[in-house]
Amino acid sequence: MSDAKKIGLAVCYDTLNFGSQLQVLATIRKIEELNYATEIIRYKKKITPFFVLQTLPRLFNISFIQSKLARKKRKKEIQKYPMIASDISKRNKRFNEFVDKYFTNLSKPYPGWETLVKKASQKYDAFLCGSDQLWLPKNLGSHFYTLEFAPDNKPKIAYATSFGVSKIPNYQRRITTKYLNRFQALSTREISGQKIIEELTEKKAPVVCDPTLLFDAENWNNIIPVRKIIEEPYVFCYFLGTNTDHRKAATEFKNSTGLSLVTCPFLDNFVLSDRKFGDIQLFDIDAADFINLIRHAEYILTDSFHGSVFSILYHKKFLIFDRFKEGANSRNSRIESLCTFLGLEERRFADTVVPVVNNINYNSVDSKIKKLRNQSIEFLQLALEQIE
Repeated sequence: MSDAKKIGLAVCYDTLNFGSQLQVLATIRKIEELNYATEIIRYKKKITPFFVLQTLPRLFNISFIQSKLARKKRKKEIQKYPMIASDISKRNKRFNEFVDKYFTNLSKPYPGWETLVKKASQKYDAFLCGSDQLWLPKNLGSHFYTLEFAPDNKPKIAYATSFGVSKIPNYQRRITTKYLNRFQALSTREISGQKIIEELTEKKAPVVCDPTLLFDAENWNNIIPVRKIIEEPYVFCYFLGTNTDHRKAATEFKNSTGLSLVTCPFLDNFVLSDRKFGDIQLFDIDAADFINLIRHAEYILTDSFHGSVFSILYHKKFLIFDRFKEGANSRNSRIESLCTFLGLEERRFADTVVPVVNNINYNSVDSKIKKLRNQSIEFLQLALEQIE
């Protein structure tokens, strides 16, 4: 592939989230299957007068400030419990090891915006951002995942990139329109994202599948080796949100089955009651183990998008809980789109866990996934073919 065109990827590969790492892995594998070379762009921020000027608007970005405060609070809470802090440190180490093992296409670090702009222009034939919630309003100030560093004369592609919300704040609409109009190929992961793009740019952006859905279960078995993490039968509960009522419902369900409840606590949030939530708590695991936990579970209860995706790919009995409260800033839109496209609306939790035991017509679901997958690959192929 030495003569292949090189695609510079603006992706969130090193975040401490299983789904984020897996969708980056899937993005790389699919692009390389289409005979293009890839490189993950590593931008290292450098404090310069231009950087300060560029990021100053973030001080007025409410969602960004709230996110920073929440992260600081979580860190402070964890420090009160040395054993939990130690366990989380082990898991973070596993996240980093996954990067070392599976992401061998990392660029050299580009220190500072000016270096990034110069080197990117010279090194890559095209640029792609996606998938994940890279266009969350709180992320806008980084200017990286919006590909603003990429030159005007080279193709810029958004594959399944998500805004994470159903509405863009009024004060961000102008700048959002500006960066969207620089893309030669736009696609999104949610119906709400499609509406945002059309409203702001008058461009038609197809809804494509998350990169993890570009491969079926058999493909994933080749990408991530199959192995058992837990020998006994179990319910896998993968919650990233903070809703304690969801924990109670999960505990009541596992009690009714007699199965063990397996959890992965303290990922996105610190929920104090999670210290005693679940029969088997796992910390020393990576994204490959995450897939294997889903592969071998009897039932899955989750508020995670990718927890839902892999439950579907592996034909599991599962139930999805809403992680966020409904409203304009809700980030449930990707779950809504997934369930709507695949006819799985009944898989969403509504006061009872009973639906989790119901059978799913996976022949119908697989047929819909295959159609969406083929359309998504066609979009990606056509977008990449713009490269001269």
